[in-house]
Amino acid sequence: MAKTTRATQFLDKAGVAYTTATYDYDPNAERIGLQAAEAIGEHPSRVLKTLMAELDGKPVCVVVPSDREVSMKKLASAFGGKSAAMMKPANAEKLTGFVVGGISPFGQKKQVPTAIEITAMDEALVYMNGGQRGLQVRLSPRDALSALGAIAAPLVA
Repeated sequence: MAKTTRATQFLDKAGVAYTTATYDYDPNAERIGLQAAEAIGEHPSRVLKTLMAELDGKPVCVVVPSDREVSMKKLASAFGGKSAAMMKPANAEKLTGFVVGGISPFGQKKQVPTAIEITAMDEALVYMNGGQRGLQVRLSPRDALSALGAIAAPLVA
C-alpha cells in the first residue's frame, strides 16, 4: 500500500503534521468508518468519516465521527442552505478522484466547501481518511480545519 497519496501530498504542502495508520480494509463492512476504528484500535468518535453531499444542488464535503450520522437539516443550516442530500457514490468518486472507502477531505480533485463536526474539535488528535482504502492520517482536528478552510459546526443527528 502506498503511503503517499494526493491527500498526504496536500497535507505536506500545507505544512500539517500528521502520522499514518494502515489497516486491512474490509470491502464488505456494513459501516466502513466503524470497521476502520476497530481495525486501528481507536474509539469511533476519534475516527472521522468523509462523506460527500449536495447542498441546494452544489457539492459539499462533510466530516463526522464514524459512529454518528449526518443530519441533513443541520448540514443545510451549517452552510446557510435550504436542503441537503447525500451524493451518489459514483458522483462522489468522480468529483473527488478517490474511491468510496478511500475518500479523503484532503487533496480532492476539486476542493469543495467542507464542514467538520464541531465535537471533533474537542479531541487532541483524530483520524481521517488518507486518500485510499486502508489508510488513515492522524492529525489535530484544528489543523485539518485550517488546512481545508473548513467550518466547524453541529452536523450530527
